[in-house]
Amino acid sequence: MATAAQHAPAIPDKSLFRIGEVSRLTGTKAFVLRYWETEFPTLQPVKSLSGHRMYRREDIESVFEIKRLLYEEGFTIAGARRHLAEQNGTADASVAVETIVAPARERERDHEFSRAQRKLLLDLREELLAILTLLEPR
Repeated sequence: MATAAQHAPAIPDKSLFRIGEVSRLTGTKAFVLRYWETEFPTLQPVKSLSGHRMYRREDIESVFEIKRLLYEEGFTIAGARRHLAEQNGTADASVAVETIVAPARERERDHEFSRAQRKLLLDLREELLAILTLLEPR
């Protein structure tokens, strides 16, 4: 199995990156990065004094791994979150509770769709999120 580091382009030699830089480096839209922050505990950029998100190198590596799990491996958000928690050995209580109480049908959903169907659904979801952000009042 390929790791995120094998797919990742070289990360410039600096310690902090703004969300636009991370977006360009990873090929992931900024609103998707902000959403992933809410879904993946491993992705926690720091805030600058002016309130800007500042991603560390570990955060960028996490983005590459999350993107690989979702888009290449076909995981759902919940499945990718569980996988990362198990992989890091840091399964927090919410992940453990979710795994225990989630109905079997929901856990099996991770494997229901073919890779092409998942990709299509993920693309559609991304487009719908983009539309929602355009419709939000400013």
